[in-house]
Amino acid sequence: MEKIKNSVKQFWNDEEGMQTLEIMLIIAVIVVIALMFREEIMGWIESLLQFGGDEINKFESNG
Repeated sequence: MEKIKNSVKQFWNDEEGMQTLEIMLIIAVIVVIALMFREEIMGWIESLLQFGGDEINKFESNG
């Protein structure tokens, strides 16, 4: 039991690989947020594309 405890303690204190874990956690949080708000994000993107299309059409009709 002491050997397992020491192994876990050594693994916990080992800082090698922590950056990878931190990056993976950040990516996971971003993915969860994107999934939670996908409807709002898609609506926002569609409104931006619609606005851009309207502006292009204004220039085409004037030219």
